[in-house]
Amino acid sequence: MIRGIVFDLFDTLVDQNHEQLMPVEVEGRRVGATTPALHACARDRFGLDLPILEFADRVRAIDRELRAETVDQGLELSTLDRFTALGTHLGLSDVLAFAQALTDVHMGALYRACSVPAHHEHVLLALSVDYPMALCSNFTHAATARAVLRDARFDEHLSSIVISDEVGIRKPRAEIFQAVVDDLGVPAAELLHVGDNLVADVEGAAAVGMRTVWLTRKVKDPDAALAAYDGPRPDFALEDLMDLPVLAARLSG
Repeated sequence: MIRGIVFDLFDTLVDQNHEQLMPVEVEGRRVGATTPALHACARDRFGLDLPILEFADRVRAIDRELRAETVDQGLELSTLDRFTALGTHLGLSDVLAFAQALTDVHMGALYRACSVPAHHEHVLLALSVDYPMALCSNFTHAATARAVLRDARFDEHLSSIVISDEVGIRKPRAEIFQAVVDDLGVPAAELLHVGDNLVADVEGAAAVGMRTVWLTRKVKDPDAALAAYDGPRPDFALEDLMDLPVLAARLSG
């Protein structure tokens, strides 16, 4: 019996369109998609006198150091904390303003890269008649994730929104899934978790007792992804979210 449904956000409810965020070439080197805009902001607003490639190297070094202490341990590293550490490293006088400005630039690009499949609101509307629903997402800036949900009008259908930036824990760690279970007040065994990532979504949700749906619409090669994965197999695989109401009804008897 299924009494509630939990969704991942990116490439599940909304598309992140990764092709818009691919590295770009600058002076013969490839750097992150937002690096030129971040560098321009740091130079023009905060007087940073660093060539763009050295700036990129500083960003990469700070990220590597911070990730070892956070993401590699299953803890979230917020975008604001990343840029706060960068501003401190660079010796800037107004670190907080610097961090907020670069966060706005970076997250603005990620927000603009998102798109919403037209039929997804109808799917959520249909499901909301019979099930409480929640979001469980890894994302480094909760305000942007919530803006995406609000602008898509998905937040109207969600009883709980759990984002790693706010709870400090990343999927697949059990604590973030347990936060959803506690919010919904539905036993994990009676929840269905839907997501595109085998490790973060399937392995993580299965570990706390949820049943799992692997959504493959944005997975480039599902067969290869499954072959390379050694965790618990998804209970179900769907190519598109439009098939979820039928599956949920079947599981609810």
